[in-house]
Amino acid sequence: MSTIVELFNFLRSNNKLWLYPIIITMLIIGGLLLVSETSVVAPFIYALF
Repeated sequence: MSTIVELFNFLRSNNKLWLYPIIITMLIIGGLLLVSETSVVAPFIYALF
C-alpha cells in the first residue's frame, strides 16, 4: 500500500495530475480481474464485458 501512496505523492509533486485517471482505471480493472478469477461474482463480471 505504501508504494501506491508514494506513487501518488510523486505524481502530485511533479504536477503529473493527468496520470491519475489512467492509474485509477488500471487499479479498478486489476481488482475486477482478481475478483473474477476466484469468486462467485465471475459470471456477473463477464456479463459486463
